[in-house]
Amino acid sequence: MSATTPSTIKPVPKKGWLTRLRQRNVLPGFGLSMGITVFSLSLLVVLPFAMMAYTTTQMGWTGFWETISQPQVTAAIKLSLWMSFLAMLTNMVFGTLVAWVLVRYEFWGKSLINALVDLPFALPTAVTGISLATLYAPNGLIGQWFAKFDIQVAFTPIGIWLALVVVSFPFIVRAVQPVLAELSVEFEEASAVLGANRLTTFRKVILPELLPALLMGAGMMFARATGEYGSVIFIAGNIPMQSEILPLIIISKLEQFDVQGASAVALFMLLISFVILLTINIVQWKLSRRVGAR
Repeated sequence: MSATTPSTIKPVPKKGWLTRLRQRNVLPGFGLSMGITVFSLSLLVVLPFAMMAYTTTQMGWTGFWETISQPQVTAAIKLSLWMSFLAMLTNMVFGTLVAWVLVRYEFWGKSLINALVDLPFALPTAVTGISLATLYAPNGLIGQWFAKFDIQVAFTPIGIWLALVVVSFPFIVRAVQPVLAELSVEFEEASAVLGANRLTTFRKVILPELLPALLMGAGMMFARATGEYGSVIFIAGNIPMQSEILPLIIISKLEQFDVQGASAVALFMLLISFVILLTINIVQWKLSRRVGAR
């Protein structure tokens, strides 16, 4: 037998990305499925956004900047982003608490509460808005109690915040719930045995595991809140420079047949949401890698 020398061993050539792409997938139908996926995304997502961007370019950079820098538009942008951010923070706290109760405790009526969490998804947004406006109006069932302390909820920015909290509440609960269900109680017990109190256990053991899912739910919730229209217009009051949201600006421009102006505002709103969502996703990805490396 002749010994094989290292020089006679031929290195296996590395496959390029094109070769790997052309490799036949183990599961059949990859080409057809990928084609349908690309076609659907292009038709439903890419093409409308591209058309909106093209319509905006017709007015030029000067016209675009003049449109989004109008005092009424900038006030609506600040109000929509600020109320969405406050609603996101509110739901991150209370949504996590509700998810914790639904996962860690057994009690009578748990299935009913679990079903009620998804009710904002099932109800038409107009129904939600009318219900909130009826309850929190100055002469409403709940609003009259706030009126005694000179606090007006409906037809103010507080009403916008309330509507956004209600319609986007399920995002946080449903994002955190599966993670809590998979998180073993043994970690909490081990932390307690080592002398950590409940706050330290939550901060050091539970919260790092929840943060990626919490940020994912917060990102989806923020994206929904910035574009919410149906539930907000009934309780906001829609007063220019005070309680007028950005989607209403877009609708108003369309009613005035100012398609380019509406596209400019919509594109600016899309860019802001994209940057915020991209930032949240990057932070979530880094946290997921850090948690997975532990």
